[in-house]
Amino acid sequence: MGSVYNYALNFKRKHQGGLVWRLKKHCEVVEKHLNPGEDIIFAFAGQKNTKFYEPFFSCVVVLTNKRILIGQKRVVWGYFLSSITPDLYNDLLVYQGLIWGKVTIDTVKEKVVISNLPKSGLDEIETNISEMMMSEKQKYTPHENAK
Repeated sequence: MGSVYNYALNFKRKHQGGLVWRLKKHCEVVEKHLNPGEDIIFAFAGQKNTKFYEPFFSCVVVLTNKRILIGQKRVVWGYFLSSITPDLYNDLLVYQGLIWGKVTIDTVKEKVVISNLPKSGLDEIETNISEMMMSEKQKYTPHENAK
């Protein structure tokens, strides 16, 4: 098994309490789509939906040095893969509920919601996403001296 699985499993062991099914299969989807030169920074798993009472949409979220990848393996055949590049990233919203937490990644086109996350891991998720996106987004904005 690849390094995506190791990162996701480390997060799951460190922050217990989230709902995740078929972690290895979701990680294989992301491993398949990593580009040459992309290094994994951080990975976690949750549910890609807005409702905490629908625990059937497990996914893995992987931060690389170039983008965010969200992989979901379907039960019978096929998979879903979402990619968020720093130029499309707008904002991040973190919600902590009574039992679980939720992270909303706002992009230019859509809002991606990852729910049923362990409350203890929300700070680490927010820090890693914000730091990576802000440092990478600076590469996309034009500098004032380039006029």
